[in-house]
Amino acid sequence: MTLYKIDPLSDPRWPELVRRHSDASAFHTTGWLHSLRLTYGYEPMVFTTSPPRSELRNGLVFCEVKSWLTGSRFVSLPFSDHCQPLADDAKELQSILEGLQDVAMKRRLKYIELRPLDSEHVTDGTRFSKCASYAFHKIDLRGSTETIFGNFHDSCIRRKIRKAEREQLIYDVGRSDTLLRKFRHLFLLTRRRHNLPPQPLSWFRNLASCLGDRLSIHVVSKGPDPVASIITLSYKTSLIYKYGCSDARFSNCGGTPLLFWKAIQEGKESGAEELDLGRSDLNEPGLSIFKEHLGGLASELTYHRFSIKPSGKPLPKLPYIRRAFARMPDSVFSGAGRLLYRHMG
Repeated sequence: MTLYKIDPLSDPRWPELVRRHSDASAFHTTGWLHSLRLTYGYEPMVFTTSPPRSELRNGLVFCEVKSWLTGSRFVSLPFSDHCQPLADDAKELQSILEGLQDVAMKRRLKYIELRPLDSEHVTDGTRFSKCASYAFHKIDLRGSTETIFGNFHDSCIRRKIRKAEREQLIYDVGRSDTLLRKFRHLFLLTRRRHNLPPQPLSWFRNLASCLGDRLSIHVVSKGPDPVASIITLSYKTSLIYKYGCSDARFSNCGGTPLLFWKAIQEGKESGAEELDLGRSDLNEPGLSIFKEHLGGLASELTYHRFSIKPSGKPLPKLPYIRRAFARMPDSVFSGAGRLLYRHMG
């Protein structure tokens, strides 16, 4: 089969395919893709076996990451926990993957990376191989709110929600600049605790602008002080938890469990049938445990790569990098995020 490349931001067939395909998520939408281009300069592209001016039957969406630091490659998709190929026919999917291997060789890319929720057929007859594994958690929201609340861990979640209510934490949700500033303040505190640079503020501003009412910033405060915040995305019947942060001074107030409970209740009212809790690193079990305490069911999320160039000289190990970030003043710490994230997608 012939492989065709289209621009998902200008070809109206792409949003139509995303709208009707059952495997499409918020990460496939033009809003997410436009945010990636505006913030990091990545050019989104879709490869398909469907000829021009015909109905788009399938498509694999990528961004091209051009980096002198980490190498040039196709990623599906940067800063997205997962991105399922939109191809129901196994032969068509295999044809796209085979064609991509040829494209990568001609372009002399470092690698092509796929992040499918379902890896079936990704490695069949191709040279894509497993490159990373994560835990992936999801909560079924189709039951009653009483059932969902009952599935929470008693001491770690339910009691903390009740504690937050006794503390009279103030809850707010929206995507105003005021809420974004509160989220940003908490996000910087959290990234500093973990000695990791923050994503640039422009990323969150672009997401809020491009995704519109599909993005929500949830914040709880104690008096004038923001305590915890999460960002969720919504698309079709799925609610996606994407970012979370908090002020450690108020860790005993139960702010984060309350935020998830509020988001779940609002999600159900809007027709959400699942809460996608995203990926968790296997070597850092704390986040996975928290998601399981929320009632999240775990599965394996596997990324695949077709590598062309050798990896070359390895970057410094993460503990050494984190120690360097720990010594940076705030302005340099934030600036490091603006400089580095475009190389990390």
